[in-house]
Amino acid sequence: MERKEKLFLSENILFEDDFLNGGVLVDFNGKIKNILSRCDIERNDYLQNSSIQIFYFDSKVLMPGIIDTHVHINEPGRTDWEGFETATKAAAAGGITTIIDMPLNSIPPTTTLKNLKTKLDAAKNQIWVDVGFWGGVVPGNENELLNMIKAGVVGFKCFLTPSGVDEFEYVRKEDVEKTIKILENTGSVLAFHAEFEENDICEGDPTKYETFLKTRPEKMEEDAIKFIIDLSRRYNTKLHIVHLSTATCLETIQKAKLKGNLTVETCHHYLTFNSENIPDKATEYKCCPPIRTKENKEKLWIIGLGDDIIDMVVSDHSPSTPDLKKGGNFLTAWGGISSLQFGLSLFWTELNKRNKKIFEITKYMSQNTSKLVGLHNKKGKIKVGFDADFVIWDPNDFITIVEEQIFHKNKITPYLGMKLKGKVFATVVRGEIVYKDGIFCDTKIGKLLINEKIFGEI
Repeated sequence: MERKEKLFLSENILFEDDFLNGGVLVDFNGKIKNILSRCDIERNDYLQNSSIQIFYFDSKVLMPGIIDTHVHINEPGRTDWEGFETATKAAAAGGITTIIDMPLNSIPPTTTLKNLKTKLDAAKNQIWVDVGFWGGVVPGNENELLNMIKAGVVGFKCFLTPSGVDEFEYVRKEDVEKTIKILENTGSVLAFHAEFEENDICEGDPTKYETFLKTRPEKMEEDAIKFIIDLSRRYNTKLHIVHLSTATCLETIQKAKLKGNLTVETCHHYLTFNSENIPDKATEYKCCPPIRTKENKEKLWIIGLGDDIIDMVVSDHSPSTPDLKKGGNFLTAWGGISSLQFGLSLFWTELNKRNKKIFEITKYMSQNTSKLVGLHNKKGKIKVGFDADFVIWDPNDFITIVEEQIFHKNKITPYLGMKLKGKVFATVVRGEIVYKDGIFCDTKIGKLLINEKIFGEI
């Protein structure tokens, strides 16, 4: 079969702060070869060139694919919670072209080079989109970190409070100091679940969300973030705060970021929901840190995103089997929210309510996420030489989230039944259409983003 270059045409190709009516020419290797205006295309007869395969998307928006840097795939070990095939299929349906897998809740966790190899073996031939990997920091694994960097992990994740699974122990302050010294000047990043454990006993009705909320007060985040900020001032290591939920730390974080080695993310659930509206027994809303008040949510939008204190918005897709979510007890239910497939529509819906521009999507969900994990020289922008990773979508169309359309392995999600603005039409990974109008391609073409010299051809 003759190999052809590909030309993706749209009246609305989205760049950082502007649109282009034209096309993106993609070479045989799935890289962007040229960006063409409509005049360029007509002047050079591209549409008459039989060696170029043409794809028309009319007025639909063509923009860089979403890069979600906070996804719990859980395979191997807890594949009944989620797996590479189902997670990456959901990603493709949601316009996500790259996901970065968190080091827990798989068994084994990604805390050694050997365990990383186990995870890669589980993932091969299963993935619809490109997948990178976080390594994990747990007490005693400091001698594994440099080898894992060489193997291609994008950075490391640690917990300052119990993680919820026995295989991934949380670190103490002395463990963190050891780790940061090892990572200093390597270019790698250390990401923190930023909560310190509180020992207060909380009484109340466990079926009410407010009872759970009292068990994770803002002080848990505030104390942990103060600790992280102190580290950022003393070490030349990139530090990252995952899933920021409280707005009380924004001013402190803003001052700390002036040094330049601290980044922060928040999640769709903190920007969409508020604690006052969570029904009794609705444990599908449970996550850690928790969803907080409406006032807090608005501050995340107005100050956190409005003042560029928060760098990126991710899913923290953390599913489980239904039995761990059911029963209506907020104190015992699994703390994680499934949302991977719907991030683009969730964020666009909320942006619309606030009269914010569409360019915010690529800033917070493609450009800044790619930079966090070191992919900013090949992904996250429509630029010559970059991977041809695109999402094509209609910002004026709507979707309603129903179980039949969810490709996550488990369908429990607080977004069920919601009507959202923005519908994904097609997803392109390195020049290949992996999803289009409800249909997936025949072959899973996702790539494992690791150092092949260490592991060979995976």
